Amino acid sequence: MFSSVYTKKIQEILMRLSKGEKVTLKERLYIQEAADKDQSIASWLKKAKRMQQSKEPNDQIESLINDLNIGSSEPGSTYNPKHEDLGSWFSGAPSWVSRS
Repeated sequence: MFSSVYTKKIQEILMRLSKGEKVTLKERLYIQEAADKDQSIASWLKKAKRMQQSKEPNDQIESLINDLNIGSSEPGSTYNPKHEDLGSWFSGAPSWVSRS
């Protein structure tokens, strides 16, 4: 579990990221390292990226997907079986998804 100071710093950086404000490379690396270690921080990062890129949802389905924080936060990152290998597509998945 992370300390409250550490969590507060992460949330401050993610808030700036979600608003499209300046976030340094060092801060981005800091956030990514924390997200690799903790699933809740990874979820916060995904939501911040989605907020940064999103406009108001066009319909109820898009709104539901955003509210549930599912789907990709990266545009164009859907799997295309004609051009991609499924194994390599999942290579960027969080560590908790890997086989035991």
